[in-house]
Amino acid sequence: MTQFIFFSGKGGVGKTSMACAHAVRYADEGRRTLIVTTDPASNLADVFEQKIGHQVTPIAGVPNLSAIEIDPDIATQEYIDRAMQPLRAAFPAQMVQVMEEQMSGPCTAEVAAFDRFTDFLDVPSDNGLVFDIVIFDTAPTGHTIRLLELPSEWSQSIDAASTGSGQTCIGPAAAIQDAKHKYERALTAMRQSEQTSFVFVLHPEAISIKETRRAIDELRKLDVQNYRLIVNGIIPPEGAQNPLFAARTEMQARYLNQINAELSYPTQRMTLQAGEIKGVEILRQVGKIFFDGEQATGTFEAQSVQSHSLTFASSLDDVRARIEPNSHRRTVFFAGKGGVGKTVASCITAVWLARQGYKTLLLTTDPAAHLGDVLDTPVGDEVAAVSGQPNLWAVKIDPKAAAETYKARILNDARQRGRPESAIKVMEEELDSPCTEEMAAFDQFIDYASQAEWEAVVFDTAPTGHTMRLLELPMDWSQQIDVKVFASVDGSAADDVAKQRFGKVIEMMRDPARSTFAFVMNPEATPIIEAWRAAKELETVGVRAGMVVANFVIPPEQTTPFVQSRRAMQEKYLKEIIERFRVPLVQIPLLPREVKGLGMLAELGEQLYGERVTA
Repeated sequence: MTQFIFFSGKGGVGKTSMACAHAVRYADEGRRTLIVTTDPASNLADVFEQKIGHQVTPIAGVPNLSAIEIDPDIATQEYIDRAMQPLRAAFPAQMVQVMEEQMSGPCTAEVAAFDRFTDFLDVPSDNGLVFDIVIFDTAPTGHTIRLLELPSEWSQSIDAASTGSGQTCIGPAAAIQDAKHKYERALTAMRQSEQTSFVFVLHPEAISIKETRRAIDELRKLDVQNYRLIVNGIIPPEGAQNPLFAARTEMQARYLNQINAELSYPTQRMTLQAGEIKGVEILRQVGKIFFDGEQATGTFEAQSVQSHSLTFASSLDDVRARIEPNSHRRTVFFAGKGGVGKTVASCITAVWLARQGYKTLLLTTDPAAHLGDVLDTPVGDEVAAVSGQPNLWAVKIDPKAAAETYKARILNDARQRGRPESAIKVMEEELDSPCTEEMAAFDQFIDYASQAEWEAVVFDTAPTGHTMRLLELPMDWSQQIDVKVFASVDGSAADDVAKQRFGKVIEMMRDPARSTFAFVMNPEATPIIEAWRAAKELETVGVRAGMVVANFVIPPEQTTPFVQSRRAMQEKYLKEIIERFRVPLVQIPLLPREVKGLGMLAELGEQLYGERVTA
């Protein structure tokens, strides 16, 4: 029986490195192993130092190992083409186009990737190869599995769509029905503890622990039971000889005790290495450190490079020009993959702006909502002043609550227009989608961003390119839903107002004098690739990166070999960030402890943006 191992965890914790090290180890033991990733910023090819791509590809130097990087764009297009094929001849081109646009949302991309990798949960796989172990780097989230969960939600969605438009948020019901049995087998396999395990990779840090607990709780509701933990990034004794890393070692010790006390699952630990984990031989060495307890000495030290103590500093004037209001309000969006420090960057910036005397609103749509953790003060669902910091207000937008309000508004509107109850029922089903949550959260953001009282608005978690493409569709979102139930597409004053409202906000986002998109990343390969991809996606809708933020930067004045080696690796990536993005760079230093509280945020703000003396 094939064993399935899912590696999961928030961004930046080392999932891919650990997944690849496991894959090489199992293959070297003679087991036919496949590693699959659905990460849109996959760096399997970087780690194995060879081309991989959307086809199963043998890994050079590891006889029993193959890999595939499922390309989300290709998978989504293949999925849409399959799903839409029966409808192209049956319906007018305009209606088919709207349905296709609707399927360009986030849940389609996620389900399309899931659809592709469920092929590898069926044995033999689609190319006739049989594997002993299949490793999935980047596990499906709870809401992906919920979309496909059987029998109730799945059957209800298909049944409701079949009696109405025949269309669901993830494609026509008839097309999905064909895949139903494949998904049933996949989910059954995922729930078999003797066959499938979920490995959560985490760092010994508060937010990483919180995210892991949240993800496990979500999966437990879906009857997935077999978990283990890898606590990664633990500073080794040779690293702790440096005062900065010694302080972080003390912090890690507290969190390691918390993990032992609160997460009672089989747990293994992995130390932070002095250099990059790349190439088959290094992965073999990592396997020996992880599985056999060998010392890392010699594995990475040989590749250590002398740090050049480069600063990579951008001028303060250039940076401040990107975040300060000028003749009109400034909106700053912080974007980037999970775990890179978007919330910290947002809070530092908002506190600095407030301290310069600007009336500032800080808001997030992150479902994990870490704003309150970083500010060290509660942040609620209503705009409220941040205690202890004049000129600063904060709010978290709960996407689920926003979606309920949004649904009620659209359904009330449909009833007022005299839509039949059967159509409203189908609209209701259609609105039960993660796409609705994304749209609703953005809709609520627009409400806040349109309020005239703010001089600066700082947004933690920026909208993606596909969110903005949804907003640019030729007709209102609610009318797309109408199209799906084949109601007439009629214009109304309300739709015109909505279009104008969305249009004004998109226009503001495209104007560098009023709006800045700042991409946050660690100076490491994967976060840079992901930020670059997101920046390119936003360019397709006319939004350009205005600033980049590198987080966890080791200060150049270090002396011990271990820390110098880490700094040299970072310098290589800081150089890459500057060359790729060609916009001002802000650096948040690696600190002895986690960033928390207004005092620490104010201090960092002065370090990043300077002491500003207002006239």
